[in-house]
Amino acid sequence: MIETSLPLTRRALLGSAGSAAALSALPTAIQASAQHDFGELLAQLADDALQLWPDQATSLGVDTGKNAGLRSKLSDETPAYYEAWEQLARSMKTRLIRQGRAHLSPQEQVQYDTVMFAIERGLAGAQFGLDSARSGFDGGANPYVINHQECAVLNVPEFLNSQHPVNTREDAEAYLARVHAFAGLIRQETDRLKHDAAHGVLAPSFIASNALGQLRGYRAIAAAEQGLVTSLAGRAKAKGIEGDWAARATKLIESEVYPALDAQIVAFAKATAHSSDVAGVGKRLKNGEAYYHWALGMGTTTRQTPAEVHAIGLAQNRELLGQMDVLLKAQGMTKGSVGARLIALNKDPSQMYPDTDAGRADILAYLNERIAFLRTLLPRISHMPLKADLTIKRVPPDIQDGAPLGYMNFASLDGSRPAIYYINLKSTDVWPKYQLPTLTSHEGLPGHAWQGAYLAEHHAEIPLMSSLMQFNAFVEGWALYAEQIANEGGYYEHDPFGRIGYLQAQQFRACRLVVDTGIHAMGWSREQSIAFLTEQTGRPKAAMTSETDRYCAWPGQACAYKTGHNEIIRLRKQAQAALGSKFDLAAFDDVVVQTGGVPLTILARVVERYIAAAKHG
Repeated sequence: MIETSLPLTRRALLGSAGSAAALSALPTAIQASAQHDFGELLAQLADDALQLWPDQATSLGVDTGKNAGLRSKLSDETPAYYEAWEQLARSMKTRLIRQGRAHLSPQEQVQYDTVMFAIERGLAGAQFGLDSARSGFDGGANPYVINHQECAVLNVPEFLNSQHPVNTREDAEAYLARVHAFAGLIRQETDRLKHDAAHGVLAPSFIASNALGQLRGYRAIAAAEQGLVTSLAGRAKAKGIEGDWAARATKLIESEVYPALDAQIVAFAKATAHSSDVAGVGKRLKNGEAYYHWALGMGTTTRQTPAEVHAIGLAQNRELLGQMDVLLKAQGMTKGSVGARLIALNKDPSQMYPDTDAGRADILAYLNERIAFLRTLLPRISHMPLKADLTIKRVPPDIQDGAPLGYMNFASLDGSRPAIYYINLKSTDVWPKYQLPTLTSHEGLPGHAWQGAYLAEHHAEIPLMSSLMQFNAFVEGWALYAEQIANEGGYYEHDPFGRIGYLQAQQFRACRLVVDTGIHAMGWSREQSIAFLTEQTGRPKAAMTSETDRYCAWPGQACAYKTGHNEIIRLRKQAQAALGSKFDLAAFDDVVVQTGGVPLTILARVVERYIAAAKHG
């Protein structure tokens, strides 16, 4: 058993009353006997999880019918909620074992093993007292309850604006119920912050400073002008839903949200006033080394050690620098290191967009044009006729300070909301034109939007559990692999600088292996990471500062990308060697996507089965 990283875990705070509350929160079906039909069992497990994860039910578009009541709720941050997730995970494991694996079909065994992997990884993380057992499903380590990219103030308003539907009066009322719950969630976070602070679990000073500025910035906006208000009022008006929604939402913010936020700002400022600048969890947290090993395993879904991952990153960085050197010289850029030449390219006026609203609009227009071109390449990449609807949006300015430079929200399973590809346009300086095509193949097509489209457009055939589990090594590994197959398919045929941007993106992910392990396992400082990334990748210092801070707050996640990509390429080479002339690239790609998303060790078994079948096909 792993020693907890807190002397007193959140579970220990429950007491008998809290435990009873947590158990009562679990569906009664948990006590039911094992189902004989494995599909029914998976459906029940998914339904049980959704009862504790109502915002995820909305994200997936399954907060309807028997789950309609979830649309007015948010997930919790109480000790009882953490206990409920652990109880549920243990119940899931018991029911899977009772179900048995040996009699299942090969495809069902993959599903069985995937769910069991998520359960066991989550339970392992819950023992540290920093993450709930749910972390095995949402795929990430999050040691700091309030940071510059994860907290209620940053997450809930954007969730309500972009994912909560407002089509009926009931939807609007559910929205207001969630604004009320938002205030409660802020209070719960504050309680958790105080508990963690008492045991030395606080974000580094530079993250705390940024997060505090974001909290204060949100509070400085007049309640009536908050996006929470204008989004509800505008969408209700567009649907002809009568009612004074703006006034009601404003009142909730003034009377509930802002008082809770005022208390959180005071508590957070006090708790973090003397926080150190130690960047990595290895030195920052009690038992931090063991915690990072778990977090790295969450990110990579492998048992690779930090030293192994670090060495892989250094080797692949050197290899990719060599490839970029050749391409840069072909464009007449011969002087200085590769990083220095890329820094010069970042300042080339021909690559820059004006840092104005018009410049931002031009970027969005260019991204849409790139998506249109990528659609013409899809038949070379996949045999699946997916629609893959996609919208491209700017990251909302009120959360852009802590948001990633680019990210994707998958489409809802019910088809009511397309995939949304977000780009952070706080400054156009971080987005020279030559880097944008690769970002678009990663976030859009054939990357995240394509993989998510399979889950959405085939949801009737795929267990809902596949959409509830997030394995970053698979999801991000596929997206990085998508960059490569776009390149192989002719994406940069007439765009040599775009191809340089593609290699730079691959090299950047190799550098992430170096800095994430460097920060959390080898004692690297924030400044050391920023300097390494800037010098090696040639990307702007401001962007690499933002990236470094992201790694500090989300240990292990940055290692998912290249680790997943490396494994997919290894498996592709294995299939090519085994099948020879029978190898079909599009068929291989479809085999990967059609797993629905699995740990890398399980993906290897799927590909081996594909190879065996293709040999005799």
